[in-house]
Amino acid sequence: MDRIRIVGGKPLQGVLPIGGAKNAALPLMIASLLTRETVTLHNVPRLSDVRQLMRILGNHGADAAISGKRMGQAEDAGDTITLSARDIVDTTAPYELVSRMRASFWVIAPLLARTGEARVSLPGGCAIGTRPVDLLLMALENLGASIEIEAGYVVAKAPKGLKGGRIDFPKVTVGGTHTALMAATLADGTTVIENAAQEPEVADLAACLIKMGARISGAGTSRIVVDGVPRLDGAHHAVLPDRIETGTYAMAVAMTGGDILLQGARTDLLQSAFDVLSAVGAEVTQTEEGVRVRRDGRGIRPVDVTTEPFPGFPTDLQAQFMALMTKADGVSRIRETIFENRFMHVQELARLGARIRLDGDTAIVEGMPTLKGAPVMATDLRASVSLVIGGLAAEGETMVHRVYHLDRGFEALEKKLLRCGAEIERISGER
Repeated sequence: MDRIRIVGGKPLQGVLPIGGAKNAALPLMIASLLTRETVTLHNVPRLSDVRQLMRILGNHGADAAISGKRMGQAEDAGDTITLSARDIVDTTAPYELVSRMRASFWVIAPLLARTGEARVSLPGGCAIGTRPVDLLLMALENLGASIEIEAGYVVAKAPKGLKGGRIDFPKVTVGGTHTALMAATLADGTTVIENAAQEPEVADLAACLIKMGARISGAGTSRIVVDGVPRLDGAHHAVLPDRIETGTYAMAVAMTGGDILLQGARTDLLQSAFDVLSAVGAEVTQTEEGVRVRRDGRGIRPVDVTTEPFPGFPTDLQAQFMALMTKADGVSRIRETIFENRFMHVQELARLGARIRLDGDTAIVEGMPTLKGAPVMATDLRASVSLVIGGLAAEGETMVHRVYHLDRGFEALEKKLLRCGAEIERISGER
């Protein structure tokens, strides 16, 4: 397995391009199963999760192609992927594919909406909690589907097609909203989704579906209305910039000091996190080119945060913010309300000298003036990048193991940081 070696203590300077959002690209790719026509997605990040989903879609009969580079195209420009699911040849999503990437369970919605049936493996648990699919299945049942669990598979049927209905989520669920939105586009009648997730990635999916001919209003609010149509067309759509990548590098600048232009980033996608960074002591400015983040030699102020659905502070930045708070001048409290068991990075940050105590769903972080480099082990995607941030600020060498987690969500991380002054390298294979 690859490792990443970091020698910390260097401020970040320069321009760092932000890629397309993984959390938007995956549901957009899955939505291509809703139509016989071609869907072309631009600015798709080059990530292992994207490649895995292409294999999953291919299992259902979708042809996928990645366009070659073009003259004058920037090195960090995302891929253009063309997806064509003219015929659904298999409505089963097997365990060996779904178990590798949880978001692949969402294929149940377009398969069911388009063919009237789907057999999809239960995704099971993961490193940051169980994340059950009960709300996703409830949404499909409210649209007229029959649901049964057989030998670890969800078997969904709607032989006469899905019917518009009312879906009132008892709690905000991004996966449930994606699923309901895709299924409702081809349902007969009007669907109202209440307590819908308001994340920008949901609005991005809706924008693409509208280009395909869907009739959707209210995406990006807590109430979405979908008037079903008999068929969808193809479309071209550019994936929005990755707000989690943006926030991650912004926190790295806040922790190490320096001045970075996050090229292509947008503050409106991440205002709550930028408000927190301003309170910490960083300067955040929207420019025509992106978002500029700067912190001079002044100290890092402690700030308390609670993770919340959008527009609140995102759970996907909790680990990165905890790394930042390990060098704050005082005590901070970080409460995780979205996922259970999302504090697995605490023990690894402690190996760098961090002082963190857990009290139920809250981490109490006592800031330290100095962190020391050490070997650390990544446990999940966001935890792994928090260790990179810690290593960038620590004295001496940090070696991050199991970096395949990083490759699921961060494109060319070490190359981007290297160009901005970090001493960082990827080492292939284990010693």
